[in-house]
Amino acid sequence: MIALGDGLSVDEAELEERFILASGPGGQNVNKVASAVQLRFDARRSPSLPAAVRLRLERLAGGRLTNEGVIVITAARFASQERNRADARQRLAELIRRAAVAPKVRRPTRPTAAARRERMEAKARRAGVKAKRSRPKLED
Repeated sequence: MIALGDGLSVDEAELEERFILASGPGGQNVNKVASAVQLRFDARRSPSLPAAVRLRLERLAGGRLTNEGVIVITAARFASQERNRADARQRLAELIRRAAVAPKVRRPTRPTAAARRERMEAKARRAGVKAKRSRPKLED
């Protein structure tokens, strides 16, 4: 189990890891060893996640989400396969933690009477300043 805090955890059996050849650090080794990790997590069918978290997670995943609802995270930052595995798991855990935070409900508000009055006074002051910049009108 991968503990995510707030009573959330994901069973490691729900994660699927594939090791692929990586570009980047590793020298000649990069052509021989599959050090990059492609971590797949089926968010849509995961029994570990509540429905609300699942929906937010799918929205947050963006381009990492397939049409089937699988989140794919590719980690190739390090030359070591083990460090890339840890990086991919950490990134997935952070994504799920962000999805677990429910957004605050926005309550519409109105400006106070004093704020409206102040705004109108400021507009009038500004209009007066601009009016004084114009040429004086000649009287007939």
